[in-house]
Amino acid sequence: MKTNIKEFRTKQNLTQEDLARKVGVRRETIVFLEKGKYNPSLQLAHGVAKALKTNIDKLFIFD
Repeated sequence: MKTNIKEFRTKQNLTQEDLARKVGVRRETIVFLEKGKYNPSLQLAHGVAKALKTNIDKLFIFD
């Protein structure tokens, strides 16, 4: 799975730590999500999308 999380996050001048705080997870979770090494639950995907003011299908690309 590929993600556009980093692109959306940097456009909003958020650090990984900032995004993690908004979503309620550890920074490492954001790192793994950005690298596509972690498949998030629907609840986590929704939380990230909401924090980045977008929708899930723009953040996550399923191959």
